[in-house]
Amino acid sequence: MNNISSVLPYIQIILAVALIGLILMQRTSASLGGAFGGGSDNFSSAFHTRRGLEKTIFNITIVVAIIFVITTVVSFFLK
Repeated sequence: MNNISSVLPYIQIILAVALIGLILMQRTSASLGGAFGGGSDNFSSAFHTRRGLEKTIFNITIVVAIIFVITTVVSFFLK
């Protein structure tokens, strides 16, 4: 248990940096107005279908986020 609690912060840092990078790599098609339902075109990011590399990056982002949450919960219970 002592080895896990000493390595866990480093794992969380790596996961956090990976999560930030994956989020920044995703496509952003809407401007600030798109966040509030506005926008200059008829394209809505809510109805955008992800395909190819974009879908792969999206799925990897979800997996990394879930692993990050699990390591955070484990870290909380080990203290």
